[in-house]
This record gives sequence, structure tokens and C-alpha cells, in this order.
Amino acid sequence: GLNFIDLMVRQGNIDNPPKTPLVPGFECSGIVEALGDSVKGFEIGDRVMAFVNYNAWAEVVCTPVEFVYKIPDDMSFSEAAAFPMNFVTAYMMLFEVANLREGMSVLVHSAGGGVGQAVAQLCSTIPNVTVFGTASSFKHEAIKNSVTHLFDRNADYVQEVKRISTDGVDIVLDCLCGENTGKGLSLLKPLGTYILYGSSNMVTGETKSFFSFAKSWWQVEKVNPIKLYEENKVIAGFSLLNLLFKQNRGGLIKGVMDKLLNLYNTKKIKPVVDSLWALEEVKEAMQRIHDRGNIGKLILDVEKAPTPLMANDSTETSEAGEEEEDHEGD
Repeated sequence: GLNFIDLMVRQGNIDNPPKTPLVPGFECSGIVEALGDSVKGFEIGDRVMAFVNYNAWAEVVCTPVEFVYKIPDDMSFSEAAAFPMNFVTAYMMLFEVANLREGMSVLVHSAGGGVGQAVAQLCSTIPNVTVFGTASSFKHEAIKNSVTHLFDRNADYVQEVKRISTDGVDIVLDCLCGENTGKGLSLLKPLGTYILYGSSNMVTGETKSFFSFAKSWWQVEKVNPIKLYEENKVIAGFSLLNLLFKQNRGGLIKGVMDKLLNLYNTKKIKPVVDSLWALEEVKEAMQRIHDRGNIGKLILDVEKAPTPLMANDSTETSEAGEEEEDHEGD
């Protein structure tokens, strides 16, 4: 699976970025090739998906058994690689942190992305949940049926939401950060929950420099606890990778995966795969996420051959093609 966090790792926009060389990636699907001596519940040949603390983009991956889950019979490998990060993140935020219940309302940014689509599907499993989503306008036709109200990501969504729901919303899920934090908190109803789970504006260049990024974080840090107290609002953060690999909550995630796989088996949720890419095409795949071009999840497939690029795809790729021809001539 290709995730926004992979772009943040590449750019060094995370705490303690790993030293190179490294193999990126945090989730994968495949077939069990070998087992540790004490491993029970799995056999060689089993179809599985797994969380990995880096190294997921490899032909062979090794990870502790607590991070491995069997794939349902009718789930494809590409769907399985699209499943763990997005759906566990969406489920944990909605049900473990924000306590989503019947009749509530949710605002989710990047509604067309992997997490956004997972949030929309999980909200549909609870009666009368209203979902407000923001997304690039060219995605609206494709995702309009997955959310209740859809807004252009560049529009003044605060006024749009308040026009429909005067009181605001019960849950805000923010993967953008910066000025959106203040906007999200302003939209919360009393006893509402705002959850920060990413800062994609830093990666996509919409936070133009380190200083404007620092200013954005400074705005976030200026949240006043007394104001939260007076307004009965909750502000929270969520990092699935920290929960798994730094805070040792693999057992908790196992329980969540069991619930999610039950929802998949009863056809209530289904991962949305945007596209499959060869490992050699990872640059172009990352650019698609960077440009917010994807609807659902991008998958890297180690068995896929690279798609030949047309000469007019871009100057850069055509130049790369010419270089390759020169090398072949050599």
C-alpha cells in the first residue's frame, strides 16, 4: 500500500526519519513463505495482509505475527494491501476516539482519498450519520454518493457546513493541519471531537515554506484549554503507526481488524483501489498522491511490469526514455 505517510518519510517531515538506505512502506499483502518457530495460527501458503515497520515495498517481508491477518477468500491481494492502514485508522478515530453513534455528523477532509473513503463507508454502517466531505472538484462526480454533502476543497467549507447545520458537526477528522485546525474546532458542536491525524499540506507544498509550516503548527499549539473547557469541546490526535510500533497496542488493533473483516465479509465495507503501479513507477505513483489525483488507494505490485510511457506523457519521462535507449545502445 502507498500512503501519504510514505511521502512524509521521503521528504523527512516526520520525527526521527530513518537513515538511508531503507525500503519504505508500512502495509502489504502476500503469501506466507516461512514461519518463526513459535508461530501458531498460520501455515505456509496462507494469504495474508500485514503491518510492517518499514520494508513493506519488498519481495520478501518479515514482521511479527501480531501484525499479520488472514485475507478473506473473496478479497484480492490489491484490496488487502489497501485495507489495513485506511480502515483501521478510520475505525479507531470514529469509534474508539470520537465514539460515533446514531444521528451524529462528521466532517472529513480529502474525502476521495483512502482514509476518506473508509470513513464514509464506516459512517454508512451507523443509522442516520451525516457526512460532510471536502475534495477536489474533479473528484465530486465519482464520490458524490459516498458522502451526504460534498464541498470543493478550496471553497469556504465552514460557511457551507453552517448553512446546512447551524450548530456545526459532532466529529471533525483533519489530515490537513494548519489553519484547518482552528476552522475544525470552530465547527464543533458542544461535546464534539476534533481529531488531527496528518499534515498533508506540508507535503503537497500548500504550506509554502518551513516558516509558514511552523506558523501553522504555532496556531495549532495556541489552542486554549480554558476555551475548550468553556465550550465543551474535545481535541485529539491519532497516529496508527505510533500506536502499533511505539506504544505496543497490537492486541487492540487485532480486535479492530476482526470487527473490520466481519464488516467486509458481510459486504458492508470494501476498499477502494485507485490504481496499481509497478515498483519502478513509484515516482509517478507518489506524484499522483502529491497532486491529490487519487480516488481511493494506490497499490505497488511487485509482479506488475511497468506501463510503457508515451513520448508525450511529459518532457521528463520522454527524456528518461531517450536515456534508456542510449544505455541499451551502449
